[in-house]
Amino acid sequence: METGDKEAYTFQSGTTEKQPAGAVLMVQGTASDVGKSVITTALCRVFTQDGLRTAPFKSQNMALNSYVTADGKEIGRAQGVQAEACGIDATTDMNPVLLKPVKDMHSQIVVHGVPLTQMSAMDYRSVFLPQARGMVMEALNRLRDQYDLVIMEGAGSPAEINLKDRDIVNMNLAGWADAPVLLAADIDRGGVFASLVGTLELLEPHERQRVKGFIINKFRGDLALLQPGLDWLEQRTGIPVIGVLPHLQDIAIEAEDSVVLDTKTPVIRSASSGLLDIAVIRHPRISNFTDMDALSAEPDVALRYVTSSHELGIPDAILLPGTKDTIGDLQVLAELGLDQAIQNAMTSGTCQLVGICGGYQMLGTSLLDPEGVESGEPREAEGLGWLPLTTTFLQHKRTLQVQGETHPDSPVPAAAAGGPTAAGSDRLPIRGYEIHMGTTECQEDTDTCPLFVIETADGGQTVEGRALANGSVWGTYLHGIFDNDRFRRCWLDALRSHKGLSPLAVTFDARQRKEQEFDRIADWVREHLDMDAVYRIAGFASGGVK
Repeated sequence: METGDKEAYTFQSGTTEKQPAGAVLMVQGTASDVGKSVITTALCRVFTQDGLRTAPFKSQNMALNSYVTADGKEIGRAQGVQAEACGIDATTDMNPVLLKPVKDMHSQIVVHGVPLTQMSAMDYRSVFLPQARGMVMEALNRLRDQYDLVIMEGAGSPAEINLKDRDIVNMNLAGWADAPVLLAADIDRGGVFASLVGTLELLEPHERQRVKGFIINKFRGDLALLQPGLDWLEQRTGIPVIGVLPHLQDIAIEAEDSVVLDTKTPVIRSASSGLLDIAVIRHPRISNFTDMDALSAEPDVALRYVTSSHELGIPDAILLPGTKDTIGDLQVLAELGLDQAIQNAMTSGTCQLVGICGGYQMLGTSLLDPEGVESGEPREAEGLGWLPLTTTFLQHKRTLQVQGETHPDSPVPAAAAGGPTAAGSDRLPIRGYEIHMGTTECQEDTDTCPLFVIETADGGQTVEGRALANGSVWGTYLHGIFDNDRFRRCWLDALRSHKGLSPLAVTFDARQRKEQEFDRIADWVREHLDMDAVYRIAGFASGGVK
């Protein structure tokens, strides 16, 4: 639904005069993708390691990679990951407004984890934003009452002069919260001094006064050669450079924006390399592609993202990930000839075709959107036809964390085309999360099997997912399915068996790997930022004493 009805977006505002107890520190950037999320995550870990009760906050996030909280609400993935770095459960207070693009200039507006409506960019700016301050500040103040320190992350640039007057995520928010700001810039893209000085020049005097330190990120080279520029910058602005962060390779922190896929280099493989070639179809509105992170970390996997039919080839497996516009991206798939390319691959040696969430819906025979849930207009489409499924999109979004195990009849993960089935074998535990606005029903068919048995809130069980009986095609709504170590390894070993390769033992613990990565980026920040200065800027003595 798209509307300009102002009454529809009136929020309850109970802003209190009581001063919250917790301190605040804000990380802003000169542009998108300069490293704000990673720096914020690293600082969350550092302060938590030092004994401060720390929480993340981003008032407004725009991302298709989202995170489901323990109480079944949806927030930006970055804030969920940052909460994990703090060792705490994520809540919607950490990201009260989430924008999920559905088409050009239109987004689904998610408020405190629940979809509110779909709006154009102009309506969002003119109708929603003027009423959002109270709701945003109430969320932040609740966090400040619970934690010693809240680390706030900005979005894009604070110097977008056409947007600043109704900003709720950069300098206006810093002013409302009386927060000191660290301004980060990416030196790898060039023009770092111009971007920092130019950003300051476009800020109002009271906004410039909030900037207490610069962080230069993604540096490659000899720091001695950079030092004259740093000296000039400090003299020119009167603001200290509190650190130069060297370019950190292969950061295994879940990303929130598909822009990072542009920097991923496919692993080069040869027929004799022994690597599994796994191709991921990169939909125009791909979402929650973090589902693939654990696969990309496996030593025997070459993961690549595919945008055209000629790139696909005959991989060992093809993955159809989630999307915010299933019918729209399915149409693009056909326009690019990828539907036929997938067909050709499956008849020429590819042994697994897997769909997750929107990709699962695509595998079916028909998709129905009579209320225009996805695009604002009623639509229907034929699916790829690999599974006898019909998906109907609904206004209600299903968001929850789930756990269960593989179904006793499931041919996945132990099956590959021509390989053994999993029926009668040990059932594997699984965990994941669901985020979707459709229900998928299977037509009566003896050639398919359910995948999983998941626990329900009332203590019962239900089946989830569907697969061809030989396991060559399967789909599920469960995001994070490959984060389950045994399931992931068994599935990969089925691919290895199909290639005549021996199975491998479980190679890593996905949860432990994430914790180790939090510690690695914390060490990176400790080594290269003046943490004593950061503590002072945040209002603490070194070591966390306020």
